[in-house]
Amino acid sequence: MITLLIFGVLALVLVSAALGVIVSRNPVYAAMWLVLSFVTSAVLWLLIEAEFLAIVLVLVYVGAVMVLFLFVVMMLDVDVAATREGFTRYAPAGTVVAAVIVAELLSVLWLRGSGLPIAQPLASQPAGHSNTREIGLALYGSHVFEFELAAFLLLLAIVAAIMLTHRQRPGLKVQDIAAQVRVRREDRVRIVKMDAERDP
Repeated sequence: MITLLIFGVLALVLVSAALGVIVSRNPVYAAMWLVLSFVTSAVLWLLIEAEFLAIVLVLVYVGAVMVLFLFVVMMLDVDVAATREGFTRYAPAGTVVAAVIVAELLSVLWLRGSGLPIAQPLASQPAGHSNTREIGLALYGSHVFEFELAAFLLLLAIVAAIMLTHRQRPGLKVQDIAAQVRVRREDRVRIVKMDAERDP
């Protein structure tokens, strides 16, 4: 009963955080809501004993992707004064998100260490069960075509993003490798012979 109640609360927090990502007009607020949704999803995976997925979600998305996204958002604003003012402006939202994340993690730790018979995981697995092995069998076994298709689509998205952001700007110096290889000494260096002169 307690586990189902915590699952319902976490699901409500996850849906609210996802709505916050969509509704927020400020990209920093949207990123904070997305961090909360990632951590809440990781806690839900911990409840169903999918520890590997939870750790990968926190390390890869929260620890790398979202930090990179926030760096890009902050780097776009060149005004240093506005960035410093924004730090204190975003502090309440960051504090609320951090408090909810800490409360979620403490609730899961309390459930695991309480020893209550009703605090069982939602999906019990046998003792020798390996989440990593199951994920590997699913990705590279029955769903290998979908996995390769997703990898190809991600590569295509990277190439498309590079092509969309690559613009020809006037006055920009571009290195021409072919012209550098074809260069001759006579085109670059001219030896001038002059008679020696003495100062009077």
